[in-house]
Amino acid sequence: MIDQGLTLMLVGMGTVFVFLTILIVATSAMSEIVRRMTPAPIDRDPTADEVAAITAAIAQHRRQRT
Repeated sequence: MIDQGLTLMLVGMGTVFVFLTILIVATSAMSEIVRRMTPAPIDRDPTADEVAAITAAIAQHRRQRT
């Protein structure tokens, strides 16, 4: 009876270990695929024209709300 219990425990723990290992590998692979597919972020400061356009849009929005 104890042998069967230990065997069942080892099979169960082995199954969980294998499943979790496969899950970790799959998650890591998907993460790497997504990382390769997404473009690199562009690091640049906004131009003076862009800042002026954003400021004007915010001012117009605030005027329309009141």
